[in-house]
Amino acid sequence: MKKLKNNRNKITVGLFAIYLFALTWIIVFKMQFSLQELPDFRKINLIPFAGSAKVNNQIYFNEIIYNVLAFIPFGIYISMLKPNWSFLKKIAVIAGVSLLFEVLQFIFAIGASDITDLIGNALGGIIGVGVYIVFCKLFSTKANKILNILTSLGVIFLVALVLVLISGVIRFKF
Repeated sequence: MKKLKNNRNKITVGLFAIYLFALTWIIVFKMQFSLQELPDFRKINLIPFAGSAKVNNQIYFNEIIYNVLAFIPFGIYISMLKPNWSFLKKIAVIAGVSLLFEVLQFIFAIGASDITDLIGNALGGIIGVGVYIVFCKLFSTKANKILNILTSLGVIFLVALVLVLISGVIRFKF
């Protein structure tokens, strides 16, 4: 039984590593395959829901929703790997990684550092921790197994998306 749990944890760690790599590529490197294609500007916004989240003087909710969705898996993974950590400790790690991404964008002048992104990312992490709690209540000891299966499907989708982008069939501009 213990060996099965160790194998499941190795799978979770592997999936989490792939997720973090993809998250870094999406947020920091803007889904670019060449450093020359990265934006070359430095901007910082410390006013929530202003600046980059506004288009035509209206809040552009899609960007906020994307940030929330991008960090939901983070909350799930951190909960699977560190179930004994307190809720606040999990959220602190999630917010810390989000802050690191924003600081890296500023330091390397590869985009806008935005407090709204930090808020959306933290909210996504909170939702992810909540999803994990719900799965534990519903599925008890099988929660991690089920979540590993679901996140594996997500990783397969992500890898397929990257392959499509590499092949040049679809080009996204953010």
